[in-house]
Amino acid sequence: MAVGAVVAWLVTRRDRRLSLALSAVLAMILVVVCVKVAGSLWTDPRPFVVDGRPPLIPHGADNGFPSDHTTLAAAVAGVVVAHKRLLGIALLALATALGAARVAAHVHHMPDVALGLVLGLVCATAAVFLSRQGIALARRSRAEPPPPARAEEVRPT
Repeated sequence: MAVGAVVAWLVTRRDRRLSLALSAVLAMILVVVCVKVAGSLWTDPRPFVVDGRPPLIPHGADNGFPSDHTTLAAAVAGVVVAHKRLLGIALLALATALGAARVAAHVHHMPDVALGLVLGLVCATAAVFLSRQGIALARRSRAEPPPPARAEEVRPT
């Protein structure tokens, strides 16, 4: 995922890199907040806690809902889709595979991963929208001269 994000940065036109970077940072912040909120609203013990079979990778017995890894991977993919569609789609397939691997490793249930994908894409969409709006607002405020004073506002001294 990180390599894909770096490739997206390198192949993005210079004038669009600010939007990509700002979107990525906002998406990561939104992911942290959304994962914490979702995890506090719903608890799903990890599969190895429920059935006693050991996971394929060492993992703590904390709440598995939603999958942090899948949420973050989907957010990265979503941000990249907004800037480099084909690369983003490839990263989204990779995020889906990552989620499937977490299920296969017996550290998540399918709903943990499915919501992680959806949550990551929602965070990415919000981040891209907010970053584009913020950049457009900043550019407009720099480009526009201040409005002229109206005659009734000007008082002789």
